[in-house]
Amino acid sequence: MTDNRAPAADMYVDQVKAGAGGAMTDEVGVITGDLTVVTRALPGGRADIRVQYADADEWYTLTGSPVLVPPAGLARLHADVLDRIRHGGGAEAPAWSGAGSA
Repeated sequence: MTDNRAPAADMYVDQVKAGAGGAMTDEVGVITGDLTVVTRALPGGRADIRVQYADADEWYTLTGSPVLVPPAGLARLHADVLDRIRHGGGAEAPAWSGAGSA
């Protein structure tokens, strides 16, 4: 039997404009403005979330990363991260404990 479903992506990349208060990073604190966000699957059901100023070379770890991937999957986690950054307020990676959903 052939499985015709598309494989799940192991990485998502998007541009987002950070809301007031920006996104919190481990390396440099809050960054603001137009950002690129990468959510990448890691072994063991975890994901790494990195951000950078649009068109910059330096990448920063979004505070709280790496995180567990929720049952809804990596795409849902990435969408949640984008929403958090759009909202601003020193956005951090969502914490999912395995007992609920992100």
